[in-house]
Amino acid sequence: MIYIQLFLTYLKIGFFGFGGGYTMLSLIQHEVVESREWISNSEFTDIIAISQMTPGPIAINSATYIGYTVTGDIWGSIIATIAVCLPALTIMLLITKFYLKLQNNRYVTGVLNGMKPMMIGMILAAGVLLLTPNTFIDYKSWIILAGAFILSLLKLNPIILIVIAGVVGILIY
Repeated sequence: MIYIQLFLTYLKIGFFGFGGGYTMLSLIQHEVVESREWISNSEFTDIIAISQMTPGPIAINSATYIGYTVTGDIWGSIIATIAVCLPALTIMLLITKFYLKLQNNRYVTGVLNGMKPMMIGMILAAGVLLLTPNTFIDYKSWIILAGAFILSLLKLNPIILIVIAGVVGILIY
């Protein structure tokens, strides 16, 4: 039964997660932490951190990790990953067929322009959700967050930033 619930949950996330992985984070968090209570908010934050560091889209990586965490086996990973990818694949195949004909259509342009602010809002919501009191429990984490933010504003290479944060985490903790 858990496999069907996992498939339907990630199929829903795949269908309604417009804008890419970061915009999907608040939807994923709502579904797997709040609604289903499959994992805690702290576990969710850890999974997102791992998903960001591993190659590939964050939504797919997090689906793989959460699927495994929920079921305890590889089948949960496979089911969640396929379910989150299936809607995008299906929609993209259909859209690609018609997009070249409709790209200058004012309704299509209007829909796409209307979705941009919503995507920015979803990304901001995901950031706020990751800043809950249960996530950053001590001042050391806030220092790492502030340092990473400042270094990212200075356009430091993200790979170097990840390595620095990992080293600082090892030294502090």
